[in-house]
Parts: sequence; structure tokens; C-alpha cells
Amino acid sequence: MRKPKVWVVVADGARGRFFQLSEGHELVSVYAHELVGEALASRDLASDRPGRTFERGGDGRHAMEPHSDPKRYAKTVLAREIGRLLEAERKKRSFDHLVVVAPPQFLGDLRGAMSKPLQELIATEINKDLSKLAPHQLKIQLGDVLFIRPPL
Repeated sequence: MRKPKVWVVVADGARGRFFQLSEGHELVSVYAHELVGEALASRDLASDRPGRTFERGGDGRHAMEPHSDPKRYAKTVLAREIGRLLEAERKKRSFDHLVVVAPPQFLGDLRGAMSKPLQELIATEINKDLSKLAPHQLKIQLGDVLFIRPPL
């Protein structure tokens, strides 16, 4: 019986990294580069100055507030990109199980961007921001989840 292929997705609102758990229990990068979202300031993400509107009961005018936060929108776009990439890999049977590590809000964004069949492959979700850790540090942090025992 073959050993199941486990992928670990570590993401935050700015980047997504993908690892595979090797036979030797190491986290090996699946892709040469990480998936990076828009890391711009809100003023750079917004396309223009807000529109202007008239007061209801007078002659005054004022700027309208945007309906959504551009930074928040950029994070949901990244979550959808990660979801599409994982869905394509699921269809190729690149993994049998997923471990998803992300801060709570972005974890919710990822769940919303994943298909039902993809969600069913999630073995564990960890709501922490570990996106800046090196692979060997991730292995230590995720040891119990990945069933890796530290050396004695």
C-alpha cells in the first residue's frame, strides 16, 4: 500500500507557499516560487479618488466612502488564486491530503475559495500565521500535526 501524499499550504494575506511531506518527513517546496499577492498600500490599490455626492437636505457635497477595503479585496483575490491552483492540483491527483496553515481571517477566505471536493481533502487546519517560517522551522511547529516525532 502506498503512503498518502500530503501537501502543506502555508499562507497569509500576502503570500502562499506549498510543500509536500517527503518520505523522509521533510517539507519540500512544491514550486520554485511562492504565490505572492498584491502587497501595495490601500492608496495604491484604489484606482481613483472617491466619487462625490450631494447632501440630502442641503447644498453641501462630500466624498463617498468606498464600499470595500482595497487591501481586503486583494487578500480575497489571493485566496481565490490559491484555491484555483489547489483545485487544478487536486484534479491531477498531486496530493491525497492537505494541511492548511493560515491566520484565522485568511483561513476563512481560503475555505470560501475551495470547492467541496477540495475541502474534503483537508486533514487539518491550523489558524496561525506561520508564513514567514523556514521549512525546517515549519516542520518543528507542525511536527505533531504531521506525525513527525522530534529526534531524541
